[in-house]
Amino acid sequence: MIVTFGLLALFFAAVVWMLQRNRTVDRSFSDYAVGGRSFGARYQAMSFLNTWYPGSMFTAFGALSVTAGVMSFYVLSYSLLTVVLLFVLARPVWIWGKAYDLRTQGDLFALRYGSRHIRTVAALIGIVSGLPWLVLGMQALGNLFQAMSLGALSFSTSVIVGVLVIAIRQLWTVRMGMRGVVISDYLQGIVAYIGGGLMLVGLIVWLVVVKGSTLATLDPGMFAIPSFGSKEGPLYLFALMFTGALGGWCWPYIFVRLFTADGVHSLKKSAALAVPLTFLFGVALLIFGMLASKVPEAAAKPDDVWFIVSEQAGGLLLLGLAGVVLLAASMGHTDGNIQAYGAQLANDLVGNYVALDQKRMIVVAKVGMLLLTLLASWLATLTLPALFSLAVLAYQGIIQLAIPQFLGIFWKRGNRHGAMAGMVVGFVTAVGLELAFGGQLPFGYGLTSGCFGLAINLIVYVACAYLLPHAAEERRRIEDLFAIVESRTAGLANANPRSHPIAA
Repeated sequence: MIVTFGLLALFFAAVVWMLQRNRTVDRSFSDYAVGGRSFGARYQAMSFLNTWYPGSMFTAFGALSVTAGVMSFYVLSYSLLTVVLLFVLARPVWIWGKAYDLRTQGDLFALRYGSRHIRTVAALIGIVSGLPWLVLGMQALGNLFQAMSLGALSFSTSVIVGVLVIAIRQLWTVRMGMRGVVISDYLQGIVAYIGGGLMLVGLIVWLVVVKGSTLATLDPGMFAIPSFGSKEGPLYLFALMFTGALGGWCWPYIFVRLFTADGVHSLKKSAALAVPLTFLFGVALLIFGMLASKVPEAAAKPDDVWFIVSEQAGGLLLLGLAGVVLLAASMGHTDGNIQAYGAQLANDLVGNYVALDQKRMIVVAKVGMLLLTLLASWLATLTLPALFSLAVLAYQGIIQLAIPQFLGIFWKRGNRHGAMAGMVVGFVTAVGLELAFGGQLPFGYGLTSGCFGLAINLIVYVACAYLLPHAAEERRRIEDLFAIVESRTAGLANANPRSHPIAA
């Protein structure tokens, strides 16, 4: 345990040293919430990856590739599509963010639809949907610390140790806000996805050369995908990729990455950097899992495949490095979650109805982040058998933000009535179907409850757009918003921030 825990301690100390070295005093809530919109492409790319891919990539999706084979590649498909969407969203969202000093996803909704109440609805859906995943991320650290203890710690004790470590890490997230998140993401992302990717390539070579495991030796069932007559249904794979790609930019902790860059060019360049990194890391991880299915110990405990194969291939040293990689991925995802939700609590909930100056906004955000950390830490130590089901249910809910978000950015006709009604009706539909049928809709041909919620959401949004057209003043306001995107270059958007033209 000296080797494994020693490596974890050294990495944790390196992250803390980097944060302390780069600590600055935030002059405003915008500095605290979006890091002063000051980060270039390399920091943006690593911050996206470190927030997008949680530590459970090495456990949950590693296990999925062990048991389901090529089906697991859906996560790579929708991850790549999510990065491609960054090219589409970068220009309008960043220019509006800079021109109107937007700090959260809810700010964009409020600006586009001229309503502060829609900010509250979007924030509540985001926070409620994200909490189960935050708790799952903390619980995943239980697998890490149990593996690092070589089985000496029970799983429940390991979860408590993991929660304590991640809670201590949040002290710097609370103090430094988004700037601290992005700076630490840079180091953590390099370790998790470049270092982890190189480890995966080495382990694949070891599996082929030493274990004789190749794609040709795998069971034919590892290459099967759902089709007509299958339990999942012929549209199941499409539903996973479609909702995954759309849902990527619905998560508040991912969406805020559009505001932290120093310009549109940096955002687009970060996407160009993230695409090959996403592809190479994803392919290596999923092929590793498939080949590891021939290792009896990994097949028996697929959730621990990353640790089992690492220890067999390189002993305690490689096992410790595997723990460092997973800790780096877990910290980035958890930090991004907590920081984004703290900013939403201050900006979209409390600050939306109570007049707060810049300092008080920062204080409220810090208190909110602290309380959220304590709540998630407490929940992570409990035995919650329905937690994963709640997390799946939450995903069907979060994607209901996609209709007003994407159509609002690119279509002038949508209005606040359709946006709010569509989100609420779509969310209720998705949750209702999920609760009623447990994710297996007998009439869906593989489509998830979230897909049906999106369809109803879209119908409501479009119907309201045509049945309740904009008044002349609202139409002029929206035309002005879109005119800024059409006429401003990124340099012109560096003008002084405007006030929010949002109706009460």
